[in-house]
Amino acid sequence: MPDPSKPKPDGQEPDYSRRVPGPDRRKTVVDQRTHGTGLERRRGPGRRRSDFMKAAEEGEMTHEQFLFIKAIDAYKRVNDKPFPTWTEVLEVIRKLGYRKTVDSSLQLDAVEDWTETADAPAFPPSEEDIEDAA
Repeated sequence: MPDPSKPKPDGQEPDYSRRVPGPDRRKTVVDQRTHGTGLERRRGPGRRRSDFMKAAEEGEMTHEQFLFIKAIDAYKRVNDKPFPTWTEVLEVIRKLGYRKTVDSSLQLDAVEDWTETADAPAFPPSEEDIEDAA
């Protein structure tokens, strides 16, 4: 059977009118999305960007955003890592002083929520720290 995408010998254009039957790939992508986590960024009817998000997207950063960006940039420079892992990003966040002190407003499947005290250490003590204290 001749390939319809190749030019015909008489100079006519290939025939693109025939379509291969099959599932619509666009629908399979949409069907796999998870909704209701609280992390959706797409806006729809009745969903507006917060002033916080609007300002950040327009290039006006808050002090908190600027501090975070500078801390990540410093981490990347000191450790010569252009792309830190998520664990390393969390390490920087903890070193900035952030702690999980309130319940999460996200709805994530198969994840247990937890909280800690505001004065919790950034990282749990290592076995060496425990031995040195004893």
